Amino acid sequence: MASPIVVGTTVGAAALGARYLIRAWQTFKAAPRVRRFYHGGFEQVMTRREAALILGVRESAVLEKIKEAHRRVMVANHPDAGGSHYIASKINEAKDILLGKTKGANSAF
Repeated sequence: MASPIVVGTTVGAAALGARYLIRAWQTFKAAPRVRRFYHGGFEQVMTRREAALILGVRESAVLEKIKEAHRRVMVANHPDAGGSHYIASKINEAKDILLGKTKGANSAF
């Protein structure tokens, strides 16, 4: 009499465990991936693609998104807050290129 109860409990526990693992795997697969950063240095002449990578926007982003991304990146890398002057100049150059204010290669460095 105890044998069917033990078998039933074991099968039920296995089914619940499998259900939990399947749901955990589906959640893991559906989770957004961590953004990977661009590996490599700067090009000699900055392109729109590189400028978009620096600011983290699309090449065809609207003015507001470009300005918001520039502000966000500059807050993290501003020279007055311990950031690099070189990186700050590249961030400003990227904003200028995406806004169409310059053709590139106007970096101070």
